[in-house]
Amino acid sequence: MIPVQFDYLAPESVEDALAALAEAGDDAKIMAGGQSLLPVLRLRLNSPEKVIDLSRIPGLRGISEEGDTIVIGAMTTHSDVVESELVGQHALLLQKTVAEVADPQIRHRGTLGGALVHADPAGDIGAAALALDAEFVIVGPGGATRTVPASEFFVDLFETAVQEGELLTQVRIPKHTGWGARYEKFVRVAHQWAIVAVAATVKMEGGTITEARIGLTNMGSIPLRATSVEAALLGQPATEEAVKAASATAADGTNPPSDLNGDSDYRKHLAGVLTRRAVLAAAGS
Repeated sequence: MIPVQFDYLAPESVEDALAALAEAGDDAKIMAGGQSLLPVLRLRLNSPEKVIDLSRIPGLRGISEEGDTIVIGAMTTHSDVVESELVGQHALLLQKTVAEVADPQIRHRGTLGGALVHADPAGDIGAAALALDAEFVIVGPGGATRTVPASEFFVDLFETAVQEGELLTQVRIPKHTGWGARYEKFVRVAHQWAIVAVAATVKMEGGTITEARIGLTNMGSIPLRATSVEAALLGQPATEEAVKAASATAADGTNPPSDLNGDSDYRKHLAGVLTRRAVLAAAGS
């Protein structure tokens, strides 16, 4: 199908983008990579009067480090994240997760910030951002800036802490240098949205797990942390038996959907299996 006619704006600064957004209000949509927005427009599930494209704004794309933090511009493409030596060295879980997003064509155009703000519960990146304790820099009218932790960023289905008239400009990730990582994703068809997935990163010392972070994809309306598993893994050897026992509570407190791909109980079972696999792989076992 062809989208309803709209005005296309391509501001060249954050200030101009915010001004355009303020002027248009509810009649505008922000376009980052466009990989989620364009299908929605073509299906006429949304018909904005204006589309504001952020791709021409300098400074919103790039990866750098500030002390103990990796800073990623919101318009940085998935491909840039996958190819980044900085991300691979200090935030390996994010790199491994982004590598599982769709296919190379989508990763070449899609952006990290766009995917996070879209907040599809079956999307891959949210679980990794949550597990890595990422922070999100949001800019609003007048240049007012606030930083929101990942634990508060995802609000509900397709809803985040980014409010009307605001833009996500940066994703900041504490360095997890030397941590092992794995994103275990279960799909029926290659490049599909995750039925269930688990993002796991662990720190090892002499065969013992000293720290663990685990994020769950598509186990509720937002990404979730498997905190009970994280606690159970501390001080445990990275053996099949120990990790399997710790992973048994992965689905506790979750509310996964039931659909044609599987019911809620099936997804809860998958969460435990995938957590065990992800942790063992991350630990190098």
